[in-house]
Amino acid sequence: MTTVYFVRHAKPNFGNHDDLTRELTEKGMEDRKLVTAFLWDKSIAAVFSSPYKRAVDTVKDFADAKQLEIKLVDDFRERRVESRWIEDFENFCKSQWEDFDFKLSDGESLREVQKRNIEALWQVLETYPGKNVVIGSHGTALSTVINYFDSSFGYNEFQAIRNAMPWIVRFSFENNRCLEIEKYDLFCKKVTK
Repeated sequence: MTTVYFVRHAKPNFGNHDDLTRELTEKGMEDRKLVTAFLWDKSIAAVFSSPYKRAVDTVKDFADAKQLEIKLVDDFRERRVESRWIEDFENFCKSQWEDFDFKLSDGESLREVQKRNIEALWQVLETYPGKNVVIGSHGTALSTVINYFDSSFGYNEFQAIRNAMPWIVRFSFENNRCLEIEKYDLFCKKVTK
């Protein structure tokens, strides 16, 4: 069995509107220690991440402590919303979840985000069969991965995790077949299927 731990980044500085360089807040930097503690005894063979700073920094404490290189995979990045900041983000999100092909002029649809994240995941599964791996991720990108394997995960479930940072989702695979998905809220130790 191959186990993949997707780690949604810790709390970022929303004042920085640049997706690539948006850093973690002081609280986010502290909360990543929860990620390290959670992953510590999981026999992790490899650490991957979106190239975005907040995702990398969330798994960096663990990777450094275990002396594992973080392999950056561009296809694990968060969705591109548009080249400008979106003020009415709630309605934009709802529109995307209602129509997986909806996107703004130079943004990505959830279907496009899901496709590239799943293709990158298949590559990881092919390269690390029978191993445990970590992937530094983002709220929307990770939500589309969950939705790929569990179509009941939609807008309401996405809204429920909007403020869960960091957040870990464990996927168990046998021959590229997803056997189980468990979601971990690191603040209250709650596990949901």
